[in-house]
Amino acid sequence: MLIESSGKELFRKYGIPTPEGYVVNDPKNIISVSRPMMIKAQVQVGGRGKAGGIRFGSTLEQVQKAAREILDLEISGKAVTSVLIEERLNVFREIYISMTMDRSRRQPILMIIKQGGMDVESTQEEQVKTWTIHPFIGLGDYIVREAAKHLQLDDSPTRQLSEILKRQWRLFWEMDCELVEMNPLVQTAEGKLVAADAKVVIDEDAAYRHPELDFREFDRTPLEQEAREKGLALVELEGDIGVLANGAGLTMATLDILSSFGARGKVFLDLGGTDDEKVVEQAMMLMSKAIPKVILVNIFGGITKCDTVADGILAARDGLSINIPIVVRIRGVNEEEARLRLEKAGIVAFHELGQACEKTASLLEEG
Repeated sequence: MLIESSGKELFRKYGIPTPEGYVVNDPKNIISVSRPMMIKAQVQVGGRGKAGGIRFGSTLEQVQKAAREILDLEISGKAVTSVLIEERLNVFREIYISMTMDRSRRQPILMIIKQGGMDVESTQEEQVKTWTIHPFIGLGDYIVREAAKHLQLDDSPTRQLSEILKRQWRLFWEMDCELVEMNPLVQTAEGKLVAADAKVVIDEDAAYRHPELDFREFDRTPLEQEAREKGLALVELEGDIGVLANGAGLTMATLDILSSFGARGKVFLDLGGTDDEKVVEQAMMLMSKAIPKVILVNIFGGITKCDTVADGILAARDGLSINIPIVVRIRGVNEEEARLRLEKAGIVAFHELGQACEKTASLLEEG
């Protein structure tokens, strides 16, 4: 997910009106204030308003004070390192508009709620209106007409809405977005429609098509970014166990079974399909950087051969001096050979996942 200021840069690129503003990470860099301004925390989480991350001021002193206080905040575990300073709109009405993927329909949808703003999550289902957008046809004029009718807009706002929706669709389609959200799209007292907020989520698998974007801005920890640069999928969590598995489904199942024994993942790494000992060794190195209390390796060998994984585990443990307890569950191609190598080196390799998870949880209790 892009931070709001970056989302608004894309909005402006596609001709969607936004308030005038700029980003600072030091209150001293705020320029003179001649009108009411908004001060907004730039973090990749929701709920900023309720957490005190959105404020306003009418003088330079007020804006600097608000920015200083916001920069001291931590919102949903994310430290605020920058704030967006932008003009405060003369709001007449707030509308929620988003375009996203509907997995059940397997197509993009347009979603509109008449009343947008901070409490949009509590909106009753009957107040939410959606339209399916055929990906090859695009946003049809009839959808725009129905949306304007649903919102009960006058002629001028209707024409503006038509342009905004068409530009929003172009942004969604051309930038490989998973979500383009305006909450709110403000109708000002002067009758203008302006995107007061911007939430843009881009499919990271399409990063190669958008070299102009800095995907490091996405919500990743330094370790997650390092793994990404090495072509590995790693996610940090809040538990104690490091989980290395091959395949997203197997990884999720491993975390679920661990939880049934009272253990939680601290980090998981999806090894995917590889038959390269060096990749396994690199994965173990990344895993150890997270400093879990126990590492659980769960491999179902097909493309990834079990003996290759065993060699990578041992090379990492011995070559990198990894002193973290390691539990292995291994099944598939060359599993007997792999099990013998591991057990010879002092690592018990289980046949059943439940046994491996139980052992992992017991080691956690002992440690």
